[in-house]
Amino acid sequence: MSLALPITALADGLDEGRIRELVLETIRANPEIVMEAVAILERKQAEAENNALADILSAIRDRLEDDANAPVLGNPEGDVTVVEFFDYNCPYCRRAMEPVQGLLEADPNVRLVYREWPILGEGSVFAARAALAARKQGKYDEFHWALMAMNGRADEASVLRVASEIGLDVEQLRSDMEGSEIDEHIRNSAELAQALGFNGTPSFVIGNELAPGLVQQPQLMEMVESVRAQE
Repeated sequence: MSLALPITALADGLDEGRIRELVLETIRANPEIVMEAVAILERKQAEAENNALADILSAIRDRLEDDANAPVLGNPEGDVTVVEFFDYNCPYCRRAMEPVQGLLEADPNVRLVYREWPILGEGSVFAARAALAARKQGKYDEFHWALMAMNGRADEASVLRVASEIGLDVEQLRSDMEGSEIDEHIRNSAELAQALGFNGTPSFVIGNELAPGLVQQPQLMEMVESVRAQE
């Protein structure tokens, strides 16, 4: 016959103060209980957060990865899509250029979707609008890398200088910058970033994983391979 009694039975006839004393005595005698309880709570919280993120990604996946109004670099038919939110005036985005280029060179099956997310002032907005407008002249890729590699802050003067240096028709660029599709892209970027909980650039989405902040090439490649392994 077991001597252990259910908690409800043990609590019968005990006042609240005595119950608390018994609980404290148990914890003092077995301090590992607290760590186990914390671990259980953290695991349940992580599971809940992962499930919530999966639901969010499922709801916005098409807008995130298959937006015809978003620039695509790398292999347009690639088997893994990497999405990067960035700002031309973000120093960490500029430092991310080399790892991203390295990823594209090392893995010919990566599809890179760019989300222009200008959050660092008017110069950033001007640069984003100009870069998106360069699509009309077939020079988004070249203009993007040139803006990322430039010295100093991106503003109207520096952006137009770079545009001229790579052979863009600056007058056409200015006109194309007013297109409604550019407003739509930037607005969608902000909405998607908010939905994902991003609060800065660069921020990456690869499969069901989020990677806010600067990510080096080995980690990017590892995340890409993780997506492939799940397919």
